[in-house]
Amino acid sequence: METLDNTTWDVLIVGTGLRQSLLALALSRSGKKILHIDQNEYYGGAEAAFSLQEAEEWAGHLNKDQPFSNISIHKPEPTGSDLSAPSLSFSRAYSLALAPQLVYARSSLLQYLVSSKVYRQLEFLAVGSWWVYSPETDTTTSSVDEARPPHGKLLKVPNGREDVFQDQVLDFKAKRALMKFLRFIAEYEEQPEVWEEHRSQPFPTFLSEQFKVPTTLHAPLLALTLSAASSGQTTTEYALPRIARHLRSIGVFGAGFGSVIPKWGGMSEIAQVACRACAVGGGVYILGKGLSTANEEPNTTSADGVKIHLKDGELVTTQWVVGEQSARPSPDDAHSRFITVASSPLTPLFPPITEEAPSPAAAVIVFPSGSLKFDREPEGLLYASTSLSGEEGYELLKQATETLLSTVEVSPAPTILWSIQYQQQSGPAEQSRGTTPYDLQFAPASLDLAFDDSIIRDVKEVWQKIMGDGAVEFLVFDDRESYADEDEA
Repeated sequence: METLDNTTWDVLIVGTGLRQSLLALALSRSGKKILHIDQNEYYGGAEAAFSLQEAEEWAGHLNKDQPFSNISIHKPEPTGSDLSAPSLSFSRAYSLALAPQLVYARSSLLQYLVSSKVYRQLEFLAVGSWWVYSPETDTTTSSVDEARPPHGKLLKVPNGREDVFQDQVLDFKAKRALMKFLRFIAEYEEQPEVWEEHRSQPFPTFLSEQFKVPTTLHAPLLALTLSAASSGQTTTEYALPRIARHLRSIGVFGAGFGSVIPKWGGMSEIAQVACRACAVGGGVYILGKGLSTANEEPNTTSADGVKIHLKDGELVTTQWVVGEQSARPSPDDAHSRFITVASSPLTPLFPPITEEAPSPAAAVIVFPSGSLKFDREPEGLLYASTSLSGEEGYELLKQATETLLSTVEVSPAPTILWSIQYQQQSGPAEQSRGTTPYDLQFAPASLDLAFDDSIIRDVKEVWQKIMGDGAVEFLVFDDRESYADEDEA
């Protein structure tokens, strides 16, 4: 298509973030004319994934409208003349997700990827062990297994009742308290009398007062929440559904694990597959094209829809415009992030799950409050994240990364080959309308470290508004003819 000027569309989707891309997938069989644009030259928006070279280009040409700031890249200078010293691989050997997330097995996202048939273009890898860092050297604080560190230790979080029973360190009283809590969390929604009046209470206090869970077990349970807040600021109301989500997902796809990650490119991989599905259905995609500021003025409407100005002066007409709200530059809604390429695969972090389970490809390491010199913790390494912003956040993540590399006992000792640090802003948690009824705005990309199913609800709500009486089943499609022919063959 040489020009978009004076073209008419049913839906204009602005941005290729996860929400917009899932909407495009939902509309891909609707028969509607869809124009999907993105001011960036890449797919994924805030959920994008880059090679090393792409990350460096992104850092150098960051669009001011994006929710990222304070980006810096570090490449340690090689020391000495040892030609055998570890070095970076080629740029495209890496796929660095700007906002990595786990996807729990019980997530409705996975169900819809199957019902929409796009699962065939995706591959997922198991998230294996969860670890909690302890600066202690006293073995009485251990939980189950440990990787032997020089100055601290990584304690393996129990994965369920069997791990608890097999633990050789926990005494009978601690096991009984933990088992009582695990029985409660399995059906906590049906026992509001136990927790509702404590919903705003710090979760560690709830564990101690209501279940007598010893303090040595608070950190492993807090790790399962993936909370960005300190332990004292993580409430009971926040923690319970997240721990339940974790435990209920164990064993759904295989013994011993409950969450997965896309094999290539994080959530950007899902966004791109969704966009391709819409393109197959007739949608038109154009990268490097955004909206003009002229749209801030009153727009003219007609029976065909509203006229929208694009940045290069083109004018299109559409019935619906769906975009994303701008992230708000507030320290209270920002995370510091740190991505590191290390010289070692850190094999001790990925022990086999069970004989029947796939080999784990990711692990979660949590630094509890107080285990470093700051009082807030990052969640996830060598992707690292903390709710502490600014220089303090970066120093915390750098310290956590260096501590992890010195803790995992491998030879030769791992070193940092390349790293990038940046700050990501959040914004309003709920979607909204723009200045007119046809203008729908998704909330900015989530800062959560696990996929939140409320994203699916947001997309479905917008899909229903656009489809109106034509809405039938959300993201439930029959096989396209090409797949049907292959099955018959």
